[in-house]
Order: sequence, then C-alpha cells, then structure tokens
Amino acid sequence: MTVLDKYQRLEAEGIWRADADAQRRDVIVAIGDATLTITDLNEVALAHWSLPAVKRLNPGERPALFSPGDDAPETLEIADETMVDALRKVLRAIRRKGAHPGRLRALITISVLATIVLLSTLWLPGALARYTAAIVPEAARKQAGADLMENVERLTGAPCLDPSGRAALREFQTRLFPSRPPTLHVLPSAVRTTQHLPGDIILISHTLVEDFETPDVLAGFILAEDLRISAQDPFERMMHDAGIIAALQLLTKGTLPDTALVRHAEKLVASTPAAVPIRQLANKFTGAQTSPIEYSEVAGLSDADQEILEENAGINDPQPLLSDSAWIALQHICES
Repeated sequence: MTVLDKYQRLEAEGIWRADADAQRRDVIVAIGDATLTITDLNEVALAHWSLPAVKRLNPGERPALFSPGDDAPETLEIADETMVDALRKVLRAIRRKGAHPGRLRALITISVLATIVLLSTLWLPGALARYTAAIVPEAARKQAGADLMENVERLTGAPCLDPSGRAALREFQTRLFPSRPPTLHVLPSAVRTTQHLPGDIILISHTLVEDFETPDVLAGFILAEDLRISAQDPFERMMHDAGIIAALQLLTKGTLPDTALVRHAEKLVASTPAAVPIRQLANKFTGAQTSPIEYSEVAGLSDADQEILEENAGINDPQPLLSDSAWIALQHICES
C-alpha cells in the first residue's frame, strides 16, 4: 500500500479563501487519487488542487496554511493534526518519486478536466443568470413576476382583497415609498414574514398585519425586504435557481419553463429571509421617519444589532404610518 492509498478519502474541516480579498469559507477537505478536493458544507465542489503542486506556506506553524502552487491566490487553512500530517507524508512521498512525465501529463489532464467541470458547475450558471438579467427588458421582468406570483398563489392562496384593507395597504406603501412604491400583497398563509418577486413585488404574511397593535412592525419587515431587493436583483436570483436550460429557453423563446417557476415559488415560500446590514436598515427607518423599536423587539435581532438599529435610526419626531382607522382596515384585509 502506498502513502497515497493509505490516506485516500481522508476528510477534515478547513477554511478556504479564493483570493486575499475573498471571504473565508468553512469547507471540507479530502485527499483524492491525484487531487486535494475542497467542497462547501453542502458538498458542492469549490476547488480541486493538484497534489504535486500543493505548497505549505507556513512550515512548522499551526494552523497549517497551504496553496495550490507558487503565486496562486487561493489559500487553505487546516487545523486538524491528522490531515496536516497526512498531507505532509503524501506530499513528501510524491516529491521523493521525482518527475514522471507520463504521470505528470495525466495529472495535468485530470486537473484541466476538473477545472472545466468546476467552471461549468460554479461559474457558468451565475454568469448566465447575470447576463440574462442584464438584457431582459422591464416588461419581461414584470411578466416573470406575474407568472411567478401565480405559482406562489397555488401555495399560499390568493392575496387578501378586502376593499378597505387594500385601500389602506396602498396608502401604507405610498407612505413608506413615496417616490417608487412597490406592489404589496398580503397573503393568507405559508409565507413566514416577507418575500419579494421580480417586478418590484413584496409579499407579506398576514400575521404581520393581524398580530401587532401598530403598523411599525410591518413597516420594519417591509423596509428590510426592500433592502434585500437592492442587495440582489430578484430576477437574477430567479434565473440562478432556474438553471442553464431555463435561461437558454428564456433567451431563445422568451418564456420560462413551468417547472422552473414552480420550483422557485416553492423555494421562496419555504425560505427564511436573509439578514440585512443593520446600519442600512437604520437609514431606511430614518428615511421613513418611523421608529424601529417595535420591529427590533420581534425581528430576532441580536442585542448588539438591536442597539445599533435603535441608536442609529435617528428618529426625533416619528410620523404616523397610518391613521387608526386605516390600520384597523388593514388588519382586516384577509376577512372578506
């Protein structure tokens, strides 16, 4: 049994960075036949390093720091002593054998193929989603949002349509967004808090209008959702989930497959909204001239974020979001 055979399939946790400016990511590291495989915690491949090229950057120090070769931007930090010792022995054994042209050519071929697979798996879907989002006209975005909304309704039920409640909701959206009000829909079930769709649509759980005494909590969740729209184009997000085939169909035929819409709708309804930058959210409250206190108490924020939000919103004279009668009407929007 060779040293490489002994340690094949050995796995350990590590911290990987694509380059010096990239975010550190928790990964799983595994020794393969000719490569060091790096995957995320969901077992999605992030990189394949050719074992003969792997370099130890800090000999004798812990945690050990490796790179895939001279001048390579990637780094891999490993604290697990068993894996560090295994890599040391494997790399020593490989280098002791010296250069074997035929084997080296095979390793290079494997590395090239692995790189091609990695690029097609990780880079191409995102690049195609960004390209599609960049060239699709606004009318197509709105149509995609409408089509997606139909699939959401199959899961949640139709938006609540009490006339007085709808009038209050329109007043509320204009109060929060006087220059470009999004379309707000209160849904009778399924959505946990808020979600958004292409075409500037924000979905709202009925609990946000029914379970609180003032509209301040609802305002906070909507302002946070508007930040998420700014952080990632919802159309691009949908195309990334839809996949390469769906994106190509949209570009060539102008329509998305029903299966892609159904899958994305199911994911949105089941997902938990991502956290937003707390100082940016504080600025949103300041712009809306409304207090964040009631929102911060129920939004699941850390004590530190709650303090930052309440101290940085800078609201000296909060303005009413709705009249009492309008808020009562909005609270009954799902009762017709």
